[in-house]
Order: sequence, then structure tokens, then C-alpha cells
Amino acid sequence: MVFKIGACLLLWAATIQARPPVVPIGEYGLFTESSSDYGLAKRDLTDLYPEQTISIPLDHFQNEDRYEPHSNATFKLRYWYDASHYKKGGPVIILHGGETSGQGRLPFLQKGMLAQLAKATNGVGVVLEHRYYGTSIPTKDFSTKNLRFLTTEQAMADSAYFSKNVVFKGLEDKDLTAPKTPHILYGGSYAGAQVALLRVEYPEIFWGAISSSGVTKAIWHYWQYYEPTRQHAPQHCVKQTQTFVDLVDNIALRGRNRETTQKLKEFFSLGDLTHTDDFANVLSFGISGWQSTNWDPAISGKNFFRYCDTITTDRLLYPVSDEQQKLATELIKAGKYGRHGRQLKNRLLNYAAYVNATYVAPCRRRGSTLDTCFGTHDPAFYKRDDTRQEWRLWNYQVCTEWGFLQTGSGVPKFIKPLVSRLIDLKYTTTTCREAYNLHGEADVRRINKYGGFNIEYPRLAIIDGEADPWKEASPHATFARPRRSTLDKPFILIPDAVHHYFPPDRIKERSQAQEIEFVKKWLKDWDREHGRD
Repeated sequence: MVFKIGACLLLWAATIQARPPVVPIGEYGLFTESSSDYGLAKRDLTDLYPEQTISIPLDHFQNEDRYEPHSNATFKLRYWYDASHYKKGGPVIILHGGETSGQGRLPFLQKGMLAQLAKATNGVGVVLEHRYYGTSIPTKDFSTKNLRFLTTEQAMADSAYFSKNVVFKGLEDKDLTAPKTPHILYGGSYAGAQVALLRVEYPEIFWGAISSSGVTKAIWHYWQYYEPTRQHAPQHCVKQTQTFVDLVDNIALRGRNRETTQKLKEFFSLGDLTHTDDFANVLSFGISGWQSTNWDPAISGKNFFRYCDTITTDRLLYPVSDEQQKLATELIKAGKYGRHGRQLKNRLLNYAAYVNATYVAPCRRRGSTLDTCFGTHDPAFYKRDDTRQEWRLWNYQVCTEWGFLQTGSGVPKFIKPLVSRLIDLKYTTTTCREAYNLHGEADVRRINKYGGFNIEYPRLAIIDGEADPWKEASPHATFARPRRSTLDKPFILIPDAVHHYFPPDRIKERSQAQEIEFVKKWLKDWDREHGRD
């Protein structure tokens, strides 16, 4: 059976979130994922689904040198569950929380595919938090030494331990552990990759897995992040962004004229921002919003389309001074676009005013300096390692195992980039060097040994969005081998879908039916193999 449309699992897969290539120090709180308001209020959800914990070994790999000194400690891993649909013989369906607090995933116990699958299969729905995230914190701080146990391998072993040992309150008389009960995994983005890896590494424990937007190929220098944006975003916006990036780079990168570069920064109201790479990073904020777009304006990130409308409009949208008008003309010439001056002038003025109104003015209103809001060069900040410094967690995983460094410098010369070539590996690895004293590349072999683009296993569903910036790190990447989708190995690419995708009802209903169909087929296979026919 060939699937013509994709599943609605992409509706929550934005755990690797829409954000600029480098998150400024002052913006970490703004770029962390907030709890979803999908469904009941948070307080109601925590009352409905009380927090549970299971004691888990901190170090599952006592013979691996990289975890030395080893530890015999245990910690409390959080989970939540809904057994309201459970009937004898039903499965356990586990949604992996990924690199955020598991509490933010509670709405999916009530609505969405987790709830739909639990209901359709008479199963128990579970949300499982990832070690170190939320309150599943196993160490006294987030120092580099204590983060050595924050690896995908250890987190996968947590999942296996959980499934082999969990006892659900109210169902103590039922043995719902794996492999005596079929456990089906479900995850998106990083968690989507994790569940795919789990199906390959622990096939005797996990009967099936559904990977949504799963980044199964770890890539150190991931310049391809912006390729789906270049190919699928509104083309008038793409081309205008490319022009402005080229103009900026002609001045700030290739021109090497400090005076003109300073004028450029002042034109964008960023003259007080010390480092030019930080300046280029701020200019990337608008185009980076593509990941948060959606077919539904009520859900879609609004900044991306406001950005596009602003930079492609020929009439002035903001009041500008005569001095700004003259400076715009001067910068267009310095950026080697003088022959297009008349067409570009108002658009460039609009762009600068947009940056000021959207990013600079709010920073000023907070009484902060531009370096505080948008800087990334603060050694004192990177020394903080108490457990409030949640930014240290995913960044550590990036620097040690996953990579995904999004640059403009890596874009081939024959393609005009969507972000400045000033955003290079040296800049995007600042956190690796300053926070963890890591100067080499991440060991992506730890992840890619499971298959990377070619990861495949019976009862492993691969579901991606065609326009997802993370598609090029998935089995649906442009140069990955094509596959046929079957009920045993669903391989689904949703046309035009991005990373954080809530499909229209007409697609959602059909895609939910497809997912329920293949999961039910998997469970029939389990019954047959275990003599339950």
C-alpha cells in the first residue's frame, strides 16, 4: 500500500525549534519552548495526569571509558500516563518528550495522535521525559563534567529500562512491561530520531516506532538547514532575502571597510552591537521563522510572513528621515547593487525599520544594551552551570553528538545564501568552546552508526514534511535513496508541510486513519507472533 498523504504527527515535532543560527545569550529565555495550550490548561492537565517517577540508573554503560568516572547512582525519571482507554491486551504507547520538559507534552495525552492511538488500540498513553530535562535531573549541576551522562545512548537505555520495569498505578495486577506487552514509540524531531534509533537498538523491547520529522542523520556542518526554505518559501521573499544578504556581505565581509560596516549597523539601529557576526545573526531572525509556518494563520508563526511582506513592499511602511534615505542610497551602492537602487531603496528602508521595531526597540524598552540582548561573546555567561542554565543541555548534545550547525558560509558559491556568510563554523561553535571547552567536531558517528539516512527496520514509520528545514537530516533528504511506503515500513512525505505542522482537518482525519491502520496491523502481527489469534 502506498500512502498518498502524510500523518499528522508533525503537529508537535518542533522540539528542535525555529530559531536563528545562533541564539543570543539574552534571548535564551525567548527561544525555549513554552508549554502547549493545546487542550486543557496546564494546571488542569497536571491534576488529570499526575506526575509519576521511576528510579533509573544514571550510568547504564559501566564499561565505556567516556563515562569515567562511573557512577552507581540512580535518579527519578518523570512520566505521565492515561489508562482511561486501556483494555486487556492493549499496548503501551510512549511519546518521548525530547529536549524539553515532558510536562509540556501533556496535552497529547488528551488530544492528538497519542490519544487517538491509545483510544483506537485500547492502550495506555505515556509521556516520558528525557534525562536532564524538566525535573528529571540526575546531577547537582550542569557542569561539563556532570553532563557526561547526557548522551543519546544513555537516554535510550533509560527508555529500555522504563519499558522493562514500569508498573502503572491502578494496573498493578497487569504485567504491562515489554516485551510481554507491545510497546510502541512515538516522537518528533530529536525525539523522532531517538525513537527510530531505539527501534533499531532494542528491537526485542520495542515492537514499533513512529518517527516524525526525525533527524536520524547527525550532521556537524548543517548548512542545508535553509535549503527547504529556499526551495519552498514564497519565492519573492526568498529572492529579496538573498539580495539583502549579498548586499550586507559585500559590505561587512568582502568590503572590509570598518567605517561603511559601522554605517550599515547603524542603519539597522544596531550600531552599538559590538560584533559584526552578532549583527549578521540578528538579520537572520526573520527568514529563520519559516520553520514555524503553518497552513492555518491562527497557528502559524506570524513573524515570518510579516518579515516577507515588509521586505518585498515597495511603498514605505515606516516613517524615515532624509538622513536614512541618503544612507540607504549610499549603502546600496557600497553593497554593489547601485543599478537596482530605485527598486531596493524603499525595501531596504522597510527592512531596517522592521528590525528596529521587532527586535531592537523591545530590547531598548527592557533597558538592556544591544550586546546583552543579541551578543554571543560573553565568557562570564558561559561559565554558569547551575541547574537553571537549561540552555546548556541541548547545546551540549549539539557540541558532542549531533552538530546541526547552521551556517551561511557553508552554502555552495553558486547559491546565494539566506543568511550571511559571516555566520560560519567559528561563530556557530562559540558555545562549544566557551561553555564546555570543546574545540573539535561532534562525534556524529555515535548517532549515524544506526543508519543515518538509511535507517530502516520493520515496524518503523518515517514521516517528514517536504518543506521542513530538518528534512535534509532525515531519510527523506534530497540525496537519500527513495523507498516505497508499506504498512510494515511506512515512509511518508507530506507535501508542503514544515516542521511545526498542524494539518487541516480534511488531511488530519485521513492521516490519523492511516496511522491507526498501520499500528493496528503491527499489533495484529504481535498477536499472531505471540499466539493470540
